[in-house]
Amino acid sequence: MFAHDMPEASCGQVSIDDVEGPVLKLLVAYTYTLQAPQLPDTAHHLLAAAEKYGLSALKAACERQLISQLAVETAAATAVTAVRHPCPDATRAAVAFIKDHLQVMATRGWADAVLEYPQEVIEVSRMLGGPPAEDSSPTATGGGSTPNSDRQPHSGHSRTPAAAALPTSARHTPPPDDAAVSRFRGGGGRTALHWAARSGHAAVVRLLLSAASDPNARTQWGQTPLHVAASCGHTQTAAKLLRAGADRGATDEWGRTPLDITTRQDDQKLVEILTQH
Repeated sequence: MFAHDMPEASCGQVSIDDVEGPVLKLLVAYTYTLQAPQLPDTAHHLLAAAEKYGLSALKAACERQLISQLAVETAAATAVTAVRHPCPDATRAAVAFIKDHLQVMATRGWADAVLEYPQEVIEVSRMLGGPPAEDSSPTATGGGSTPNSDRQPHSGHSRTPAAAALPTSARHTPPPDDAAVSRFRGGGGRTALHWAARSGHAAVVRLLLSAASDPNARTQWGQTPLHVAASCGHTQTAAKLLRAGADRGATDEWGRTPLDITTRQDDQKLVEILTQH
């Protein structure tokens, strides 16, 4: 900016409005020292700034930090960050972790992600419903395909075995027991199945039902996942819930059944599905 005919060259000042002070300080420190800070709380924001300013090695270091600190409460944010700022290794790791910990979809972090970054959550949900990524062994060095490798090329840094490997918890933690998923609830008493029904991703609904999610779990307003699917007009999701034993006669606190909601919305396809079952 200073070396070319740009406003910054004439005023001698660079204004950066989209990077918060603490993160900016770390970013500038890195450009002088090439030492990536080991501060987990800033990894998400620092990764975004590193991508914007072309610091691929710093971005790779942040990506490794995100992978190493995957947890139930942070997995949704990590998945969204990885999709928003193409990070194939972190994307693969986060998706694998969520598949092994379906209760992630009942956390506040997942709810926030649905509200703030719906398109990224849709992409993550698509990958959750798809086949597992190939070549996810800890010895992989970048030859395998990744879930979003067709969206944008890798940032250019060499992928080391440490960067390509999934975290231990994502590879070896056993799936939750039969009732674990339905016990986890987010805001308003919503379960992971409620969020999946709202998004309309039939594959994710199938995944949750196979892990013993309760198709008749109720929110604090008495709504079941079938109520949610009906109100959002998701026919495939509603059909899968019905086949799994969802109660079409369940009423919410306003006395409405899923069929009542669908009829009022004049959704003929959903009406047919609900009456057929």
